[in-house]
Amino acid sequence: MKMIRLGGGVLLAAFMVFMGSQKFGADNPIFARIAEQSGIDLFEPVIRMATGVAELVAAVLILLAIFMGLFRGLGALLSTGIIGGAIVFHLSPWLGISAPVGVDANGELVYSAMLFIMAVVFFVISAALTWLDREELGKFLPGKG
Repeated sequence: MKMIRLGGGVLLAAFMVFMGSQKFGADNPIFARIAEQSGIDLFEPVIRMATGVAELVAAVLILLAIFMGLFRGLGALLSTGIIGGAIVFHLSPWLGISAPVGVDANGELVYSAMLFIMAVVFFVISAALTWLDREELGKFLPGKG
């Protein structure tokens, strides 16, 4: 179990840092599309940046759990929620499974299911790590511990 927590945790933390760091910079085609399709301008840039911060916080919590034994399960639980939200948006008419991932040489958006597939894979890893730390997570509930 310890090796699963270590390997899965490091992999998940790296994924969260990678995805979170991409939220800070130029406009993001994913969040721009959601804003356009939903008519909710808050998605770009406010929710994009808030999502990036949450992903980086989840990565830090996962690494603290792995290397210092602190806050076990909280980072995995947070990442499960973040990635679960991404899956919900991919399944919505606002984004879709095949989402914009970049621009080609002609300036046209390129669509791919790659982000959806990655979300499903890392959701499973997040959920598994959350389940492995379910007893530790119980200590954070009121009246527990």
